[in-house]
Amino acid sequence: MASVSDADLKKMTQEERVTALGMRTEALTGKSLYVEFDPDAEERFTYPWAPDVDFNKRTEIDCDGKTVTEVNSNIRELMREGYGTIVLQNPRGMHSVGVGILSKLNLIIEGSTGYFTTGLIDGPNVRINGRVGWSCGENMMSGTIMIEKNAGSTFGAAIRGGDLVCRGSVGSRTGIDQKGGTIIVGGDTGALSGFMMQRGRMVVCGNAGKNLGDSMYDGTIYVGGEIKSLGVDAVEAELTELDKKWLTRKLTQYGLMPDKGVDHFTKVVAGKMLWNYDNLEPSEKKLIL
Repeated sequence: MASVSDADLKKMTQEERVTALGMRTEALTGKSLYVEFDPDAEERFTYPWAPDVDFNKRTEIDCDGKTVTEVNSNIRELMREGYGTIVLQNPRGMHSVGVGILSKLNLIIEGSTGYFTTGLIDGPNVRINGRVGWSCGENMMSGTIMIEKNAGSTFGAAIRGGDLVCRGSVGSRTGIDQKGGTIIVGGDTGALSGFMMQRGRMVVCGNAGKNLGDSMYDGTIYVGGEIKSLGVDAVEAELTELDKKWLTRKLTQYGLMPDKGVDHFTKVVAGKMLWNYDNLEPSEKKLIL
């Protein structure tokens, strides 16, 4: 690492500091890539035990008087019978509903739900015609979730894939530890959104609270409104034509395209000063923090 004084570092731009501190090469050694599937396979992968459902075969579950365990068990029983579209009536703020669904399914929830709604899913398309509590879509692997109203904090925590969309506003820590996929918020998001983000994209059409993207390692955040403040190692970047095309396509897909287009969006990425944090000297860590 180059020897640079604290005084000189303070005069540099963030890009210059990254280069001066020798952080352009990520020191990750001894890692190996384990391939789960054959990349040349032509068919879409599904779990071998996943039920074969028909989207045109539709039924309803009345959640009134049932426990969440009973409701989730009913969903799985109906899927084994081939039902591909299931409507939940009267959820009444039920927690942990629709979790752990690992196959294709159209799940429609007519009402509002509590925390951990449709977490740990891999494949279903979910529409919630109400509000949700915190940690909706937590650890989601693939599929889509559309919330028509507002959502609580830690929206999309540790999401790994798929599209998680809220037409309204969400609470703080949206996309905390996000590892992939896309999170789209039609309204505002709270403080520390994108905290420790590792990969994926987050789109906030409204405003963002304090410390946006704090300690993010990688990934991209787009904000259409005002940003209260950026977190540690989060920096603004150029909004490219490719970014604009992607935003236009994605927001149009979910009916959230602003009337004034996407040219006004702010793009936020990782400054990458923390990539080799453990290798820094104490004085350098103090400067970053």
